[in-house]
Amino acid sequence: MVSHDLSTTTRTPLQLSAALVGAVFLLVGILGFIPGVTTNYDDLEVAGHESGAELLGIFQVSILHNAVHLLFGVAGLLMARTSMAARAFLLGGGAIYLVLWIFGLLVDKTSAANFVPLNTADNWLHLALGAGMLALGLVLGRGTGGGLRSGEHV
Repeated sequence: MVSHDLSTTTRTPLQLSAALVGAVFLLVGILGFIPGVTTNYDDLEVAGHESGAELLGIFQVSILHNAVHLLFGVAGLLMARTSMAARAFLLGGGAIYLVLWIFGLLVDKTSAANFVPLNTADNWLHLALGAGMLALGLVLGRGTGGGLRSGEHV
């Protein structure tokens, strides 16, 4: 039996942040599939603006929307294994969420183009997520050069 001493595994603040963000996305993705936490659960659609389900009664969700959160969560947890990947997750994910915020501001909420779906609460949350992830990636990634720490493997 192989034992691993977790006390010798040190994570940078950058890696811890990516793991935390990933865990939150994973949790949100799971909660989107739980009736009660997601109101109007019977109105949950695969995709599109017709989905009447709302996470916490605020954020419009669909199966696709929840699946995206789950995938982002898994990506964050996996990419938190190295400093370079953690920085890429935070910066790339932050940029994606800022683009999604702009898309949400521009798209007609009742059109087929609103396939995720997005409502006003989603839009402002995406702005906060995008800005927060970018800030974490930039501030905590400062001085890392995106490189590997001694003994770190990709």
